[in-house]
Amino acid sequence: MQTTKLSSQSVLPLTCSRSGTCCFGKAVMLNPWELHCFSKEKKRTPREFRDLYTDFGGIQLLFDGKQDKKGQQACSQYVDNFGCSVHLGRPLACRLYPLGRQIQFDKAQYIFEGETFPCLTDCAEVLTLPKLSVGAYLKGQGTGPFEKAQDEYLIVMQNIADIAFELLLDSGLAASKETKTLAAWRKIGNETPEFLAKRIGKEWIDCLMIPEITNETDNPTTFAHKHNEILLLKAQEKFGSIQTHQELLEASVLMIAIALHLAKGLGANPKEILDHWIEIAKNNGAEE
Repeated sequence: MQTTKLSSQSVLPLTCSRSGTCCFGKAVMLNPWELHCFSKEKKRTPREFRDLYTDFGGIQLLFDGKQDKKGQQACSQYVDNFGCSVHLGRPLACRLYPLGRQIQFDKAQYIFEGETFPCLTDCAEVLTLPKLSVGAYLKGQGTGPFEKAQDEYLIVMQNIADIAFELLLDSGLAASKETKTLAAWRKIGNETPEFLAKRIGKEWIDCLMIPEITNETDNPTTFAHKHNEILLLKAQEKFGSIQTHQELLEASVLMIAIALHLAKGLGANPKEILDHWIEIAKNNGAEE
């Protein structure tokens, strides 16, 4: 699918429509900060919101509501003839729609799929709405904190993967010339979110998606940093004293699975990320 790249100065008919077309038949991924914001707006605990309204341990919003004329189901948070019931807590994907956000060389680019702006097809009333620059649209949608959260969680994702690298490269496991670890990493790259969530298990999924952050914060950077500390401490607690090659292998594979599951929630391409990580590991002495 061809993508069209935009600058913040690009002008498009980006004023939101009230038809709710964008609330049907989508795959909305969530990071832990977004799940936190959703649950707060819904006046439920993060665990309650996660268990009621998401799939795969919390990384994807459920679309299990009524069908539209195309047979597409509505978002679980969509109320007929009203719209989003948690609009102020909506995630970055909803705030950006129909745009996507792509990070290249530490710079954000905004894109949409195809040559024709999507809303011109699905929402005819958009043609009569005033046009906005992409920058003005993003400001009006309040994307700033949510873009910051996305960037911070990309760092958290890499930090989790770094634990997997340490377990493989700094423990003597890679030096033993074993090949099972990278083979297991590669297998994980082809697993579905449902299977990956089961592989990770409830204890780590809870730690990944609904962290127990006692001092609640509305600052995404502070939230992500506290969450990162929780994940690192848990890894130290679980793996700090393991010694056998089998234990090291299993721990390394688990941490890569957790990092890739978070990558899916961030809307990243897990396969591309994994290929990159495997090449790094091989360049540092691991064998496949």
